[in-house]
Amino acid sequence: MKLYMPKVIPSNKKYYTKNKYNDKIRTGMLPALEIIPERRRKLGLTQSKLADLAGVSQSYIAKLEAGKIEPSYLKVKAILESLDRLERREEVQAVEIMTEDPITVQQTVTVQETAEIMRRNGFSQLPVFDGDKPVGGISERTLIDQILYQEDSKFASQKQVKEIMEENWPMVTKDAPLSLLSNLLKYYPAVLVQKKGTVIGIITKADLLGVFSG
Repeated sequence: MKLYMPKVIPSNKKYYTKNKYNDKIRTGMLPALEIIPERRRKLGLTQSKLADLAGVSQSYIAKLEAGKIEPSYLKVKAILESLDRLERREEVQAVEIMTEDPITVQQTVTVQETAEIMRRNGFSQLPVFDGDKPVGGISERTLIDQILYQEDSKFASQKQVKEIMEENWPMVTKDAPLSLLSNLLKYYPAVLVQKKGTVIGIITKADLLGVFSG
């Protein structure tokens, strides 16, 4: 009697069986799978993070990159779309999302006047200038601290902004990438955009959220 012996595929050998996804590759509708780990690493993503973004498991990403799983067209499509979205965001530069000609306050303006400017314009923070030079920043948090921790709030409201302002915010050029802006905004309420030493724009967390929700 002739025994049927199934073909064993070595676990360390990459293989991609004929399926709907590979048909798409051959017709040029989708790229080859080998580019996924390269694109992932270039974006600084772990397999786990990419899996979360694409809605698949981390083990699926690992097996897919190792060539040890038959690729699902829908899952691979979701992975590639996640990479596409992130790459588009990486290309965004400061000049594309900044608010031009930001409203500023001079360092000699009173806290009360500054609070009114912020309220009237709906801002959570403002850059503080000495003439045409940025010297600090003022935020809602700093103003609230003045109200909470000063015994005489009326006296506090008449202080000059320079007495309570925060340290100067970082400045970048207009071609600064989104990745740099994201990191800076983890630690500062805003980033100033400059051209040849002159401030031409401001970027806040709200501007950054606009990119990710767009």
